[in-house]
Amino acid sequence: QVQLVQSGGGLVHAGGSLRLTCTASGAPFSRSAIGWYRQTPGKQRELLAAVGSHGSANYADSVRGRFTISRDNDKNTVSLEMRNLRPEDTAVYYCNLQYGVGPVYDYWGQGTQVTVSS
Repeated sequence: QVQLVQSGGGLVHAGGSLRLTCTASGAPFSRSAIGWYRQTPGKQRELLAAVGSHGSANYADSVRGRFTISRDNDKNTVSLEMRNLRPEDTAVYYCNLQYGVGPVYDYWGQGTQVTVSS
């Protein structure tokens, strides 16, 4: 059974930093693609950053240069380092893990609230 457990997040002032971590179990982590998403009420979940099984990372324009995604295949963790946070970064953040080709298996963390005060 695949489980993704998130930690980190919370309340921070604008300009501050936070780190989110997602710990996976039950999945072939080193062969998985991992992403971080966020969602605000009434909006679709937005992909912020993703890292492939080979370590290549991609970022949404809204966070590029401020957020960094990293993975540790030995610990089965993926982290999102968030710097220079803005009030518009306030959202519930989710990690996502995908592996497989036809079918693709897709799993989500429980979500973590990040609130940035102005």
